[in-house]
Amino acid sequence: MHEYRHDAGAAYGLEAAVKLGLDPARVFKTLVASVDGALVAAIIPVADQLDLRSLGKRAAMAGQAEAERATGYVAGGISPLGQRRRLPTILDSSALDHETIHVSAGRRGLELELAPRDLVTLTAAETRRLIR
Repeated sequence: MHEYRHDAGAAYGLEAAVKLGLDPARVFKTLVASVDGALVAAIIPVADQLDLRSLGKRAAMAGQAEAERATGYVAGGISPLGQRRRLPTILDSSALDHETIHVSAGRRGLELELAPRDLVTLTAAETRRLIR
């Protein structure tokens, strides 16, 4: 676990990388998207943009309230682990290039470091390219 003081106006994921002195390629954000009417968790590096087409033809970002309601976490603190309703999870394949990665631990200002293969196991995640 790695903790830092969250600044209200900061960009969530990049803030974690800067304040913890981490390579942004190792810090991943969890985004909630709707694919064919079902919610999924897409985990990508914080400095990258999600390519919605990588999720499917009828993919769109979930609204903040919908994402918070489904996961039980606030935006900026959505973790791929311990969600209220376990969402199908897709991890960007770039995570596998690193010995460890960082994901939100369930609140703003708290990051969990773990091996990407452990994250795959814990979430039953599929891995594929999700970024532009």
